[in-house]
Amino acid sequence: MGEAGFVGRRPCRPLLVVAVLAVVLLGSCCAEAAADDKISSSRKGATGGSRRRRTSRRRAEAAGPLMVPITVLKSAVDDGAVCMDGTPPAYHLDPGSGAGNNSWIVNLEGGGWCNNVRACQFRRTSRRGSSDLMEKEIPFGGIMSSSPADNPDFYNWNRVKLRYCDGASFAGEGFDKENGFYFRGQRIWDAVIRHLLSIGMASADQVLLTGCSAGGLAVILHCDEFQAFFPHTTTVKCLADAGLFLDAVDVSGGRSLRSYYSDIVAMQGVAPNLPPACTARLDSTSCFFPQNVIDGIKTPIFLLNAAYDVWQIQESLAPNGADPSGAWRACKSNRSACDASQMKFLQDFRDQMVASVRGFSGSGSSGLFINSCFAHCQSELPATWSNAAAGSPAIQNKGIARSVGDWYFGRAEVKAIDCPYPCDGTCRHII
Repeated sequence: MGEAGFVGRRPCRPLLVVAVLAVVLLGSCCAEAAADDKISSSRKGATGGSRRRRTSRRRAEAAGPLMVPITVLKSAVDDGAVCMDGTPPAYHLDPGSGAGNNSWIVNLEGGGWCNNVRACQFRRTSRRGSSDLMEKEIPFGGIMSSSPADNPDFYNWNRVKLRYCDGASFAGEGFDKENGFYFRGQRIWDAVIRHLLSIGMASADQVLLTGCSAGGLAVILHCDEFQAFFPHTTTVKCLADAGLFLDAVDVSGGRSLRSYYSDIVAMQGVAPNLPPACTARLDSTSCFFPQNVIDGIKTPIFLLNAAYDVWQIQESLAPNGADPSGAWRACKSNRSACDASQMKFLQDFRDQMVASVRGFSGSGSSGLFINSCFAHCQSELPATWSNAAAGSPAIQNKGIARSVGDWYFGRAEVKAIDCPYPCDGTCRHII
């Protein structure tokens, strides 16, 4: 995605008021290291050698993001917890240190879904469907960064990224014998979380489940399950970044994303693993949409989303199938190319997103940051997580990293919704 430039200053008036709670409306925005189940002996972070290694890691990160090696969880295969091609699941762990030694972030990787044989076949032969094809090390940035300057609240926590290789937001259960597809997302979720508990996370003082895009949706679906793994003495919270996928009408008057989600749920056997509070009143496809799930989540959860989510604009609102004439081709890739009627359509989508969180925002434990960026996923990129110099998103001069930290540690209530684009201040929009 390239930058589309800067927006000049323009007055903005509050457009939403949530009863009792003060929702912020004014502001501006921006833009195989281990082949078995064992992890490095540096896990506990107690030795001088471990501290020296972490110091050198942070120095290296000053010149670039920390690269974290992969761990392939071979024992999970015994429980049928396998990627789409039958290979074991995998994760990356950077151990905590100091005051963060007993705190954990578990990050669920995103990366779309697959809804038919052709799409799943393509996925199975990529890193999204096979641990054999995954990178042996990946960068940790944003909320996963080990830099105290970039990630002051979580830099020294145990930080884990659970790799995504099932195609249904860690929620599928099934096996397509004819095509050889394993849909075992739910088993992967369960097996890796239980493994992490066995290597130290069970005694954590505080934990945060987070993820972006399809991983953000997975956070919403699994948040209460995650809390159930821990005693009441552990602080458990969740952060869903770019996971608020809406059941919206597309430019042709149809519902492209609903059709797509319906195929995913049916093909991958997702229904039994959806939140019961939702499936008791709605069909399973509806319960794959976060707007129908978030009000029933009991665990404290923070929703981070761009009101003009570029993935949803391109793949839900104006996918090629709904735009055969190509009238939206330029607009969905560059907001400056949108005409007045197209901008009105996008503003209506923004209003639908705001309306979808109205009930959710009334919960005292919830957190909210919806900015007016044209973006998708903001918590794992340094430029959007905490880099004010690069024009990272802010609402009332408070950026994403500080907002999430304030909410998690109870320093302040965070219910922030930016005014509609173009918003007040010099606002960098990424598209």
